[in-house]
Amino acid sequence: MAGAFARERGCYPSEALRVSLPAGHARATLVRRPVLRPSGGDLRIESLSGRPLSVSLIEPFVIASGRVDTTRAVEVEACLSYNGKRATGLGEAACLPPVTLEDQPDVLRAIDRAAPALVGLALPANPRDLAALLHGLLPGLPVTRAGIETALLDAMARISDLPVRSLLGGELGTLTTALETDITISIAEPGHMAHLARAWHARGFRSLKVKVGADFDADARALEAIGRAVAGVRLRIDANAGLSARQAIALARECDNLGLTLECFEQPCAASDLDAMAEVAATIGAPVIADESVKTYEDLAAVMQRGCARGVNLKIAKMGGMFPAYRIGMAARAGGLKLMAGGMVETRLGMTAGAHLACALGGVDFVDLDTAWLLESDPYEGGYSASGPHYSLSGAAGLGVGRRATEKA
Repeated sequence: MAGAFARERGCYPSEALRVSLPAGHARATLVRRPVLRPSGGDLRIESLSGRPLSVSLIEPFVIASGRVDTTRAVEVEACLSYNGKRATGLGEAACLPPVTLEDQPDVLRAIDRAAPALVGLALPANPRDLAALLHGLLPGLPVTRAGIETALLDAMARISDLPVRSLLGGELGTLTTALETDITISIAEPGHMAHLARAWHARGFRSLKVKVGADFDADARALEAIGRAVAGVRLRIDANAGLSARQAIALARECDNLGLTLECFEQPCAASDLDAMAEVAATIGAPVIADESVKTYEDLAAVMQRGCARGVNLKIAKMGGMFPAYRIGMAARAGGLKLMAGGMVETRLGMTAGAHLACALGGVDFVDLDTAWLLESDPYEGGYSASGPHYSLSGAAGLGVGRRATEKA
């Protein structure tokens, strides 16, 4: 499918993405992806704004480092113009303090400050240069950058008549449209966690992401209760940096003793304690997935160099945008790491962006794009259809997501 920019040139140019890996890993050209090259006109931002995106959860979402009752995100709206054609894009800047340093008021202020510099600006027409531009304008604000970049990519893809996954991943992104996600069981009383596990399993979810890390003994009881409630279920446990290496190893061994299938162990230890992460990774059988430890390309290089994990969780908000997350994912895969696509506590808008990221990569090993189902209401429509854990992305241009009629006033 050709884009608007490419049609003027009679072709659809592409560029190779190269990554530099730590010593011991080969440097390789990994993928060829589309590059939009406007000719005869400029791609410009006509307007940029943000508004609070606060949606109540069905029940509290509790992890080792905090609790969420209502999403603390910002919806970013960007209108772009190119040769008389206009498109509006949406992005979700998802805050999750203390996992993210930015909170909703910080993002709203940052967008208000950035808008005068961005509106009227002639934009670079490929995702790599767009990400670099935003990083220079908004250093230290990855959540804000992520929301703005997603909205801009959504609008760029709409102008080009391409899905965002194609804009990022080229033909591979175009061809990849289906994903299977897990569902998250947050920290609660073990009996209630078992009840939720049984209910979600009845709806077809074969993998459960179980939050742990606040209380080791309670974690062990919860895992045992879930194992009894749902025989044969596959577990992905996530400590959100809440355990010591000794505790994490003991918890993994408890899973083995209980006969539980442990697919992966996400962020067992503190983000900065790479020695502890490496100890766990070297000891347990399941792959350790780095989440809080990898927010930047440089973080990934350090984790790979130290052998701290066998996988990485790609999150648009923490990595500052879709392209930075895509770049980290390509480098991680080239280095032999497994990939997880995840998010903060986000609506359909954010989950759709995460799904496009995963599809741009040709799919990932672990999909954790479930939080829209944990919310009391859905302010958006489109983007994907779902049957149980199975995502199917539409072929619509951009993200294909729009506000519901009740949200448009």
